Amino acid sequence: MQAWNGSSHPLGATFDGSGTNFAVFSEVAERVEVALIGDDGTEQRVPLPEVDGFVWHGYLPGVGPGTRYGYRVYGPHDPDRGHRCNPAKILIDPYAKAIDGNTDGHPSLLDYRPEARDQRNTSDNLGHTMLSVVTDSTFDWGDDRSPNRPYHETVIYEAHVKGMTRTHPAVPEHRRGTYAGLAHPAVIEHLTALGVTAIELMPVHQFVQDGLLIGRGLSNYWGYNTIGFLAPHNAYSSSGSRGEQVTEFKAMVKALHAAGIEVILDVVYNHTAEGNELGPTLSFRGIDNASYYRLVDDDPAHYYDTTGTGNSLLMRHPNVLQLIMDSLRHWVTEMHVDGFRFDLAATLARQFHEVDRLSAFFDLVQQDPVVSRVKLIAEPWDLGEGGYQVGNFPPLWSEWNGKFRDCVRDFWRGTDGVLPEFAVRLTGSADLYTSEHRRPLAGVNFVTAHDGFTLRDLVSYNTKHNEANGEQGRDGADDNRSWNSGAEGDTDDPGVRALRERRQRNLLTTLFVAQGVPMLSHGDELGRTQHGNNNVYCQDNEIAWMDWARAVTDPARQDLLEFTRGLVRLRAEHPVLRRRRFFRGDGADGPADLLWFRPDGTEMTAKDWDRPDARSVVVFLNGDAISERDSRGGPIVDDSFLFVLNAHYEGVNVRIPVLHDHGDIWHVAVDTADPDGADEVEVKAGSVRSVEAHSALVLIRRRRPE
Repeated sequence: MQAWNGSSHPLGATFDGSGTNFAVFSEVAERVEVALIGDDGTEQRVPLPEVDGFVWHGYLPGVGPGTRYGYRVYGPHDPDRGHRCNPAKILIDPYAKAIDGNTDGHPSLLDYRPEARDQRNTSDNLGHTMLSVVTDSTFDWGDDRSPNRPYHETVIYEAHVKGMTRTHPAVPEHRRGTYAGLAHPAVIEHLTALGVTAIELMPVHQFVQDGLLIGRGLSNYWGYNTIGFLAPHNAYSSSGSRGEQVTEFKAMVKALHAAGIEVILDVVYNHTAEGNELGPTLSFRGIDNASYYRLVDDDPAHYYDTTGTGNSLLMRHPNVLQLIMDSLRHWVTEMHVDGFRFDLAATLARQFHEVDRLSAFFDLVQQDPVVSRVKLIAEPWDLGEGGYQVGNFPPLWSEWNGKFRDCVRDFWRGTDGVLPEFAVRLTGSADLYTSEHRRPLAGVNFVTAHDGFTLRDLVSYNTKHNEANGEQGRDGADDNRSWNSGAEGDTDDPGVRALRERRQRNLLTTLFVAQGVPMLSHGDELGRTQHGNNNVYCQDNEIAWMDWARAVTDPARQDLLEFTRGLVRLRAEHPVLRRRRFFRGDGADGPADLLWFRPDGTEMTAKDWDRPDARSVVVFLNGDAISERDSRGGPIVDDSFLFVLNAHYEGVNVRIPVLHDHGDIWHVAVDTADPDGADEVEVKAGSVRSVEAHSALVLIRRRRPE
């Protein structure tokens, strides 16, 4: 077979109905072959005949969807100068839209000889590596449209495709743990009944299983080990991996959209699965190592790493930036996703060594007519120097608010001196966002996420229990401190269980009444436990999966589910809980929209804020003074709220504040100490209400008739 010249764009393998055009960038290559792999494993190599602007390309008539292929790149192999071309390695197309198979840890995957690392490994890796697949882009989207929820109406649910559905009894066995399983009506009904508006999927870009984990009988469960930035992960497909995974993913998105749920992808553009110089050669390293990766300036045989995974992509190279932007546009235009959460996003801002808010990546996103219009959420840190950048991303972006997580946990633990910061976090973290003319919706608030304890484990364990990971407890953050909740883990003590359940309700209540965008970690609404493991990245088993059977049979878990649904519903019904602007405060420009009171009903003073043992507070949100307009320009008014928050180890008597010119009847909407008895209980202004230790009240006063 001989290739026609074809076209240098678009990059990747593009089927036109009669044949396929192949195009791959390599600035260092001297010759590139496309290797076509038959069903029987035989290989046919075809040289790409043309190169324009360092893009090697050729057109093969008769080659169509389902064809497996890779590239063999001839060029310099000089690691000391950063070059690692090796035609013995068949390489994944960086623009592959589907990938078949997996790696098996064979020594032929390495660029060097294991017994002599200074020598090139000429063993062929065919049969031991993954292969790119030619795909057909056609799909019947019908009338699919993005729900396009504004941020102030958004409730995010962070989930894992496999962990969410692997044990769900209503999902057919062969679809559990797959895109089709996530699209099952029973799973979607759970999400819609909960009230979430967006599902944020942990990595679904094609990733690689780590050889070291496989050797320990474990696996890469989370998926932060990307090798294909345009390909949906093949192991999450119930229908096949020769392009079927693409169709199944699209069908999942279409089903979620039909239910009004947006799809946000957790994407990993900061590094790849090839690791450092000791890792496997799968794609980028063998195509053009020095263009794709950040190498140590005075020692290009080694990789500059700000991610803790061995390598970092070279964010100042135009073709790396092109790959990332092409990938983002592909997922929006071809796969219909609604946004992205960027893993270790500070690395994307490192053009050189420092984190640069004016980096080329942010400039490209800002001006892109497709990517700039979807939800963009940063994990605003990496492991490099100066990498903690909460509050420092451009106005177009929202951020995971790690300071909200830490402060809210500390407040409800009863930590001294945190009340002033807690007040700022509860009201939208103005200290982080106002300086750049951003708003409360710039912060994605969370108490737990995939990385760390589940909500149930957070209040049930004082220390991590990661023994199953095989790292002698050295892995995972030491991010928990004592909750004084008795013995760790499961217990039959009814008092301890009741306290833990109340603390879960406290944290959930704070999350959903706080200003900003709330994010719930999957299963927290059902009391999901990882038995104290706060780093289940390698646990593709019952430790990490949602236990649907136990969730259905345990009354306490069902009660927690109903409680969470009520909180989400309360937030959805009340604009004052999801303001688009920060509070003004004392009413200098109109009625006060936010007031703080001591438990005795008097307003807080500077001295009260400075007390290190201040653990109880009353917060007034004035629904008559939102100072915002609806879509038609009319004023928004709402009911008013009192939050009574007691993180003290003793109960307190709280005098309900008397607010002049306001009604004096309040109703208990939420009582974390007595969730079943909260509905429609009346409380008069000026009366004294007993508030139990470690508990929260949410009181509502109906707005006055016009």
